[in-house]
Amino acid sequence: MASPTHGTTATGLPALPPDTRGPHSRRLGLVAVIATFGGLLFGYDTGVINGALDPMIAYFGMTAQQEGLVTSSLLFGAAIGAALGGRLSDRQGRRKNIILLAVLFFVGTLACVLAPSLLVLVPARFLLGLAVGGASVTVPVYLAEISPAERRGGLVTRNEVMIVAGQTAAFAINAVIGTVWGSEEHVWRYMLAIAALPAIALFFGMLRMPESPRWLVSQGRDEEALAVLKQVRSPERAEAELAEVHALAEEEEQAHIGGFSDLGTRWVRRLVVIGAGLAIFQQLTGINSIMYYGTQLLQEAGFSATGALIANIFNGVFSMAGILTGLALINRIDRRTMLLAGFIGTTTMHLLIGIMANVLPEGTLRSYTILVLVVAFVFVMQGTIGPLVWLMLAEIFPLKLRGIGLGISVFILWITNFLVAYFFPQLVDPVTGVGISNTFFVFAALGAVAILFCWRMVPETRGHSLEELENRFRHEYA
Repeated sequence: MASPTHGTTATGLPALPPDTRGPHSRRLGLVAVIATFGGLLFGYDTGVINGALDPMIAYFGMTAQQEGLVTSSLLFGAAIGAALGGRLSDRQGRRKNIILLAVLFFVGTLACVLAPSLLVLVPARFLLGLAVGGASVTVPVYLAEISPAERRGGLVTRNEVMIVAGQTAAFAINAVIGTVWGSEEHVWRYMLAIAALPAIALFFGMLRMPESPRWLVSQGRDEEALAVLKQVRSPERAEAELAEVHALAEEEEQAHIGGFSDLGTRWVRRLVVIGAGLAIFQQLTGINSIMYYGTQLLQEAGFSATGALIANIFNGVFSMAGILTGLALINRIDRRTMLLAGFIGTTTMHLLIGIMANVLPEGTLRSYTILVLVVAFVFVMQGTIGPLVWLMLAEIFPLKLRGIGLGISVFILWITNFLVAYFFPQLVDPVTGVGISNTFFVFAALGAVAILFCWRMVPETRGHSLEELENRFRHEYA
């Protein structure tokens, strides 16, 4: 084994050698790029409905209820996909699961593009949702398990960058296609079809990527795990890290951790509550209401249909700016500090949107004020809460329960997403709902509860290996 450095880890083993740069760093970067095509697909498939929905409504003659069903069917599928995806990734491996999801993305996209009726489109969207949900739990875990502790925040957050990039690409492509072919009745099919390209790239790319070394250790395949670690670490770091992972795996074996029955263990149950809370409050910021219904929201604020489609691109641009800012800060600032700052910022934006929508008269000033505040909300959200929740969900659960724990948390996340997306159009409707201002006051109240939850419940995870965190939680939450 490599020569130890000064000090010891929480597992009692010598502290890991530093993560030095070398050819292995480039290999790790390539692994991250390929795997995050799953995030790109996640983003595009959830964001494309924003511009495709209006021509869909015209083509199928949808009612308001059918509009909500078409939008939310993908999200319900994502909830099921998240619950199943975590368990499947524990059973067959992270890499194999991502390859399977690439196939599902491609088949689901084709089914949506070729759908002749709503009876086909809704199940096709549900199928696509299975892939989105599976990717949302598998890709972050794969990245977290293959990353060194020093770089884990940045590498796992790249998946969120790709999700936002996918949504931004969807908004921009929708605007271009809508402007050029907007008069064609099948224009929405062109918008959806673009998603087939990254699905193909993900499939062939993952065929050449390694399996998660931590998953290999959990299967007793230590030699393969060491070979993978040597691809993405220096030799001495690879051997020391394998020893740490193996020591904790043996400790888990003695503690009989690894199945659904272990969710009743007090410290594991505490982590599941934390994971579920983070998932719920991330979605109750209302971020995906903007991602799915941004065009419609801007029309409610006073923009024309074409103006709303173009203005909605700003949501994508500032979403990307936010996530890039967050990526630059995420390894420099404690997770809890960023998370609390994010919820304070989004709650403030909610209050301002509600107040401005209520006090400003209809007209240009009201339209652009709401646009600026919505864009500011998106920037703060995507720079803090968005990436942090996905990162912390990939960090907090023990190795043998990582797929199950993350699957439960993300299932709850998608169910919350489904409910918000289904009811948001009805809430902002000035005739049948409470209107824009009161809807954002509701989001603000929920944000206050989220701040309290994070302050009281969420642990700090920055700067610790996954094994150190697991050992710490086992003792602190016992």
